[in-house]
Amino acid sequence: MTFFDAIFQGILQGLTEFLPVSSSGHLAIYQHITGLSDNNLFFSVMLHVGTLAAVLCVYFKTVIKLFGALGSIIKKIFTRKFKWKEMTPNENMAMMIIIGLLPLFALFLPIPGTGLKLKDLGDKFAMDGYFIIVGLALTATSALLFFGGRKRQPVKVIDGKKYRRKHRKTFRVVDAVIVGFTQCAAALLPGLSRSGSTLAAGQFRGIEKQSALDFSFLLGTPAIVAAALLELKDVIFSSDNGIKDINIAYVLVGMVVAGVVGFIAIKLFKWLLTTNKMFIFILYTAAVGLVIILISIIELSSGTNMFTQQPLHF
Repeated sequence: MTFFDAIFQGILQGLTEFLPVSSSGHLAIYQHITGLSDNNLFFSVMLHVGTLAAVLCVYFKTVIKLFGALGSIIKKIFTRKFKWKEMTPNENMAMMIIIGLLPLFALFLPIPGTGLKLKDLGDKFAMDGYFIIVGLALTATSALLFFGGRKRQPVKVIDGKKYRRKHRKTFRVVDAVIVGFTQCAAALLPGLSRSGSTLAAGQFRGIEKQSALDFSFLLGTPAIVAAALLELKDVIFSSDNGIKDINIAYVLVGMVVAGVVGFIAIKLFKWLLTTNKMFIFILYTAAVGLVIILISIIELSSGTNMFTQQPLHF
């Protein structure tokens, strides 16, 4: 790894982790074209730490409030004063995040007769023989962003104020569950953007777009932590973890770049959503997805990766 490799991968991680273009999809495209895979687990963990720092910087005050709300809920439960309908907006948000994370446990369920867990399908679908799945998932991301942005709800009156869509106080269990399962689907399908699909799922449920995006990022934060911990486990138990072959200065550079670019990407995403410029991502994911589908059809007919000239792997 070189200094410029560290910068490039940091930029790629920071951008694709948060913008609705799918980091897993772009990694699969890179590996398909080059025939190379980045097996440096330690560096991958550190990039996740960088992007985690970006989320915490943007949502620092909100995260602190949610931890306070969670403590308040626990205290009320033990003192028998907890009432679901009397939760504050922050308590409601904290509870919905917990509920939205529960579907992630489904990823660790075994697939009968395969010896694999459900989460292993993500790596399976990233193989070049399944390249068409990346294209289909990218086009699905485009469709979700398009139709999610067009979803409209009638005006509702809450506490004397008119709202066109649900806000933090009115999130419901079904909203959290649907967004949570959407996040699981994004983990299984390279090309299906986690941030884009969960945003769209929230909008389909009638959640105001900025609230839906905030919920998406806050729900994704524990997922990023979980991904980093799983990769850290692999680092500890793998003899080929990449620690011996990497310069710690490059690790720090990659982390800082991923964090800074991730911070900018979150702010950019929020601004583009506010100014109704999401068509940029809709067009991009649709165009890239259709190109990949075309390439995949050609490759499946020949049984060969057209970039590396190697047989397809399934």
